[in-house]
Amino acid sequence: MKARGAFTPTGVKGAFSALVPGDYEGGVASVYAEFARLRGWLNADRVLTTDEYESMHQELRTWVAQDHMLSEVLETFGPPSVLFGGTNPLYGKTLGYLTEQVKEPMLFFHLWNGTGPNTEPAWPPIYSEPVLLAVRRGTGPFRDTFAFTPEGKKRRPGTG
Repeated sequence: MKARGAFTPTGVKGAFSALVPGDYEGGVASVYAEFARLRGWLNADRVLTTDEYESMHQELRTWVAQDHMLSEVLETFGPPSVLFGGTNPLYGKTLGYLTEQVKEPMLFFHLWNGTGPNTEPAWPPIYSEPVLLAVRRGTGPFRDTFAFTPEGKKRRPGTG
């Protein structure tokens, strides 16, 4: 994880802190899920066929050019293999998709919902459901595995 830049002196949470807003527990859990999957410890709720995975991967190349909400992600790609975060539709979460082929990197949809910067209290959230900030796939340098939506680019820490 350190070699990829997914683990900083403040852990995996630190690696996410420069890329996505807020306290992003679902994203952190997704990194540990990759580790667990490689060791055969991760149990998936749904496993994609190779064709489903490849189709999803191809579609994502252009899909992240626009903003999408949680319901759109689920409608387009179906239920995730693994859900990181709660089931409450108001809160951010990460959806993970995988095949039986461990060599195929997991696909992660990082969704966020919150308030504007320096806003107290942190409720109610901005959106009626979480918005997609980024899709993550790959085993290269951590930052390079992210493809940001327009909303994700706008909300990246240090860019707003």
